[in-house]
Amino acid sequence: MFRFFIRRVALTLPTFVALMFVTFVAVRLVPGDPIEARTGERGIAPERLAMLRHELGLDRPVWQQFLDYANGIVHGDFGVSIVTKTPVLSEFATLFPATLELTLCGLAFAIVLGIPAGVIAAVKRGSVFDHTMMTIALTGYSMPIFWWGLLLIMFMSEYLGLTPVSGRMDLINFYFEPVTGFMLVDSLLSDQEGAFSSAVSHLILPAIVLGTVPLAVIARMTRSSMLEVLGEDYVRTARAKGLSPFRVVGLHALRNALIPVVTVIGLQTGTLLGGAVLTETIFAWPGVGKWLIESIARRDYPALQGGIMLITSIVILVNLIVDLTYVAINPRIRHG
Repeated sequence: MFRFFIRRVALTLPTFVALMFVTFVAVRLVPGDPIEARTGERGIAPERLAMLRHELGLDRPVWQQFLDYANGIVHGDFGVSIVTKTPVLSEFATLFPATLELTLCGLAFAIVLGIPAGVIAAVKRGSVFDHTMMTIALTGYSMPIFWWGLLLIMFMSEYLGLTPVSGRMDLINFYFEPVTGFMLVDSLLSDQEGAFSSAVSHLILPAIVLGTVPLAVIARMTRSSMLEVLGEDYVRTARAKGLSPFRVVGLHALRNALIPVVTVIGLQTGTLLGGAVLTETIFAWPGVGKWLIESIARRDYPALQGGIMLITSIVILVNLIVDLTYVAINPRIRHG
């Protein structure tokens, strides 16, 4: 198991280095620079412009800027925001709990509905339920996040008035100091009546919007994997022995069908974190995604580079955990 872990870690290092280079180049392909974003069309004296570029290190060769950037990341220094003058790691740590809470709720929504829907669709292959679920899954996968979010806001918030439009909490009626950064937990710890229900109501629409695409992918993958497993000899043997359908499907079939599903769930983490950028913008959710969008507008190179690399590190870590989960589900993979 330890050797398997070391091999997987070694394989992630080239990926991390490549993404670090791509991030550095991609950020600088955005038109303009931090100085132009701060001065706008007003113009600035050449002497002052040269001084500001020197302060930000923009007058140095690009290769030297990259080496300084890479050296900082290796030593755990992700830079300091040009706009707020705050360490990027500190800003990320403050905002990430909001993004993580939204991502986990979106993933939970996708898993709780997606896996049972896929299993039932496989067991009832060719039925009305099967065709209906796969049609809904295909529709959910095809919908753009921004369109689906605005549609839900208009219907659920504006027309029916069931959920708030934006934010994480009703700040007019409730206020408490954050303890964990997770609004659901902090609202419970505050002991303020109605605070938790307010946090839940603000989270419903963003979680549904963010989890719709992963839900569709998980449901379709679960159905496909279950259909393959249900045709295996050991499943037919279990049925011939008189085991209950629940035991055959839930114990023998589902466990073996979960390997590709776990793969998809792990890969959807990157999709969720990427989708959080749009979702947080639509719902004014104060997380990392909204912060990165604002950093793009301000050409805040350190915030953009550091934020993207931190999210990338989390995705790589999740993929590593998924690889280790394979071994727990099917130990034969360790010897493959």
